Amino acid sequence: MRKYIKVGALLFLVFVVSFLGYKINTNLKHKKEVALRIKSVPRFTFKTLENKDFTQVNINQELPKLFVYFNSECDFCNSEAQKIHDNLESLKNIQILFVSHEEINGIINFSKKHQLENKANIIFLADTKLEFSEIFDAKTLPFMLLYSKENRLIKKFKGATKIDKIIEVLISSQRKISPK
Repeated sequence: MRKYIKVGALLFLVFVVSFLGYKINTNLKHKKEVALRIKSVPRFTFKTLENKDFTQVNINQELPKLFVYFNSECDFCNSEAQKIHDNLESLKNIQILFVSHEEINGIINFSKKHQLENKANIIFLADTKLEFSEIFDAKTLPFMLLYSKENRLIKKFKGATKIDKIIEVLISSQRKISPK
């Protein structure tokens, strides 16, 4: 009887180790795929507040881009939106794309609440197919990605982030790109 218990325990241990190895390998593969996919602005299709398709082709190619994934009921997201509003002058040369999986009316109310509607460099988009988190691997709110005007990923920001930090990272990256 003890022999069967030992063999069973050994088989269980081999199964657990194999399963954990498989999960780790799968997670590493997924992270590599995401890192490669978001290295430059990936393909996407979201809806404008006028319910028209907006894709990566519609992005302003002359400006750096800041994607902000948010939810109007998220306190940190509301705080970020308020910080963006308070720093509009410093952010005037960045295209800011707010993306939410909420209904368009909720997004409109959020944009009005933070006085971000009708700003030339700010676009609000609806993720009607719930693809943003999959495409960009967003697991927190707010989740922001800063891209250069050449569409290269500069930095990911997870959770609440000071606007000063975003501006600092952008300025630092532009110095690296600029010829001396």
